[in-house]
Amino acid sequence: MTPALTASPTDSDHATVPEHPERPSLRSVLARVGSSLVYACVIPITLFYVVMTVTDVWVAILVALAWSYGAIAFRALTGRRPSGLLILVAIVMTARTALAMVAGSTFLYFLQPIISDSLVATAFLLSLATARPMVARLAGDFYPMTPDVSVRPRIQRLFRHLTLLWAGLCLGKALLVLWLLLSLSVESFVLANGISVVSLNVLAITLTIGAAVVVARQEGLLGPHPVPVRATA
Repeated sequence: MTPALTASPTDSDHATVPEHPERPSLRSVLARVGSSLVYACVIPITLFYVVMTVTDVWVAILVALAWSYGAIAFRALTGRRPSGLLILVAIVMTARTALAMVAGSTFLYFLQPIISDSLVATAFLLSLATARPMVARLAGDFYPMTPDVSVRPRIQRLFRHLTLLWAGLCLGKALLVLWLLLSLSVESFVLANGISVVSLNVLAITLTIGAAVVVARQEGLLGPHPVPVRATA
């Protein structure tokens, strides 16, 4: 009898398992970060200010909230997972809106971010006592994090340092926004608050990305830009 032809285990392994796992490029990581921030933060803030100047603050509050839920629903309907940041913003805005409407006070609506920033900073600081600091829980929104990557010593140190950075940022924002709220009119406060908070966030994001890129390159987690493969005859 003619012996059956079987594929060599070595050949099969090479055919199905790549020698190096696919690594996202820096551009793709930045695109994910930018998209998440635009949808979760920039657009709601912009809508709020524009609608408030055209109508009133209550309509602006509802429009900003509607955008957050609309963005979550759109991503779900198109088969894409909403980012953790988008869901977090929607939850916070829901609580702010509900309390402000029950109390009938726009001052309470603007006061709540001060309280929430303080609570978030506290949560970030407390998470440092756990095996997974807060930044580690959100990192998967911006990079395809795997268990073997997340336990590397440099990655764990990065998560802890960034968690401490964002805790300090939240506390600083809370103090700044409280001072602005007590010093300015509603219209001036919304504008000054938007500019100052966005500026602080951009600074923190820049520091976060810079530190993450340095560590990612040291760990070999960033790949080159993908090169298109041309078909040959």
